[in-house]
Amino acid sequence: MIEGALQAAAEGASLAIKGIAVLLIAWGSIEAAVGCIALVARRQTGHGARKEVWRRFGVWLLLGLEFELAADIIETVISPEWIDIAQLGAIAVIRTFLN
Repeated sequence: MIEGALQAAAEGASLAIKGIAVLLIAWGSIEAAVGCIALVARRQTGHGARKEVWRRFGVWLLLGLEFELAADIIETVISPEWIDIAQLGAIAVIRTFLN
């Protein structure tokens, strides 16, 4: 009974964290698109301005990936099969290289 409640709570937490990740990545994408449009509209195509838009977008993506990793960790705790653990390890390695 307690195990079922913990599993349901973990599934809910994982879903909520994935939702946060989607919102963060969507927000960063919108911000980057608006930034690019603003650069084109102002005819400001200097390397520094583009680099700032790119850097901020990267920060949003990395933050979203961190939340995705947290959700994956929770899911692995719920059903710790070897394939899930291997996938989590691969995701962690990929995320580390992306950072």
